[in-house]
Amino acid sequence: MTLPQGLVPRPSRIPKTPAPDGACDSHIHMLAGRDEAPLWEGRVEDPAPNLRYADFMAAYIKQMQDLGISRTVVVQSILYGTDNSVTARAVADLNALNGYAARGIGLVTDAATDADLDRLVEQNLVGVRLNYVHGGVLSWAGVQAMAPRLAARGLHVQMLINTHRHMVELAPQIAALPVPVVLDHIGWPDLALGPDEPGFQALLNLLKTGNVFVKLSGLYRFCPPPYTAADAFAAALVAAAPTRCLWGSDWPHIMLADAEQPDSATLLEALARVCPDEETWHQILVDTPAALYQF
Repeated sequence: MTLPQGLVPRPSRIPKTPAPDGACDSHIHMLAGRDEAPLWEGRVEDPAPNLRYADFMAAYIKQMQDLGISRTVVVQSILYGTDNSVTARAVADLNALNGYAARGIGLVTDAATDADLDRLVEQNLVGVRLNYVHGGVLSWAGVQAMAPRLAARGLHVQMLINTHRHMVELAPQIAALPVPVVLDHIGWPDLALGPDEPGFQALLNLLKTGNVFVKLSGLYRFCPPPYTAADAFAAALVAAAPTRCLWGSDWPHIMLADAEQPDSATLLEALARVCPDEETWHQILVDTPAALYQF
């Protein structure tokens, strides 16, 4: 079966407001050449053709330089299933660069052993990801059962959900987990329902528990540039819990579906629009990720 081809990463540019020293891009994926790493049989897309790991890495380092980023969280791509080798390699390579630092988020199955989780820690991976929207290799029941073992290793859970479909039901269970939970892409809401929608309001309340974080990322998946249609949602999250917000570019923007390939500088500029002051800007880009990801 022929799968859709991922796009070549868009060239980066310098944003109107570059990130402060020590800023973190808390959500990227790293890819490799198709013969450099085994692809998961359940994937729905192939990496961009004719690009190697070195090409993806060089493009991302250029983006870091243009945006003013020095810290990164590499999130395992479902394109590789539970083979976290590309993510671990990227984390190691970025940590080896003078002035840069990286952490990773891995993928495991419900059947992950203690040895599997120990391996994540050894590789500077600080959490596991659950995709509650599209499914995948790890279930919600699996995360709940695994949570005490994650907590014992200082690992957290990163989770993709739809606030308007899942949050009201899951909020009490998320709050009860003994580990931090990081929710992707502003909770992937339905923008047409507005920020007063009960599920999004449940997310705002959940952020105040102190153990839940949200990434102000993925705006291009909901609306066209310059992403002002998402401003009310992002601003509400920042107002509710500025110390629980993170930012990520979601580079290199895989599995776009109907979305337009974004410019990461425009996504950083969207964050600047909803930050009320310099202190909040610094909190979201530097202080909160430094504490959560142990930089």
